[in-house]
Amino acid sequence: MQSQVIPIFRIFDYTKAIEFYIQWLGFSIDWEHTFEPGAPRYMQISRDGIVLHLTEHHGDCTPGSKALIRYSGLRAYHQQLIDKNYVYNRPGLEEAPWNSLTMTVTDPFGNKLFFNEPHTS
Repeated sequence: MQSQVIPIFRIFDYTKAIEFYIQWLGFSIDWEHTFEPGAPRYMQISRDGIVLHLTEHHGDCTPGSKALIRYSGLRAYHQQLIDKNYVYNRPGLEEAPWNSLTMTVTDPFGNKLFFNEPHTS
């Protein structure tokens, strides 16, 4: 059996989460769950092998969390994000002292996705 870690991020507004994660970052919704209409949502999203859970349930986790994501093709992905001209976020690329290219994006709820692409030299 292969192990996998799936970060769970607290969200407060479904519409803002869709705008950020689906429309801007390019994730897809794998599934959603709610106990009844008007109840908090819990969902799984994914992109390029990255899997995240987003929850509106107040007791599931703390807002302001951070996940490190190893990512191949970070320059191209960064350019895709910049080209979308998302008004609330314009991340930069940085060279990290551990010989990696990095990019951090912060969602509307204070959670951070820290993309890291190690250099192969």
